[in-house]
Amino acid sequence: MENIHQKPSFDTVTEALKWLSEQGFTKDFNIAEDCILYDNGAESLSPDEFTIEYYFRFEGDSDPDNEDIVYGISSAKQDIKGVLMSAFGMYADPISTDMIRKLAIH
Repeated sequence: MENIHQKPSFDTVTEALKWLSEQGFTKDFNIAEDCILYDNGAESLSPDEFTIEYYFRFEGDSDPDNEDIVYGISSAKQDIKGVLMSAFGMYADPISTDMIRKLAIH
C-alpha cells in the first residue's frame, strides 16, 4: 500500500508543480514502459523502488481525453524526490502491468 499523504487541492497543474517543488520534489521523472527515468534518462527506478507520496488529477473542462495526473514520487533507496506527469486518455504512454498497478489511483 502506498503512503499517500493528505494533500492540498489545486486548480492548475502549475500550482501543483510549484507546491511539490517547495516540498523538495525537484527531480523530473519520465515514464517508460516498465520504470520511471530521471537525469535525462541516465537513471531509472523500477516500480518497487519508488513510492507515490502525492497525486493530483486534472481533467480537461471540455475534452475528457485531456487529462493529466501529477505524481509526487520519492525513492528511499536513491534518496530522491521528484515529479512525474502522466497524460491519460488518448495520449497515454504504453506501460507494463506492474507500472499500471503502481500508478493506479484508488
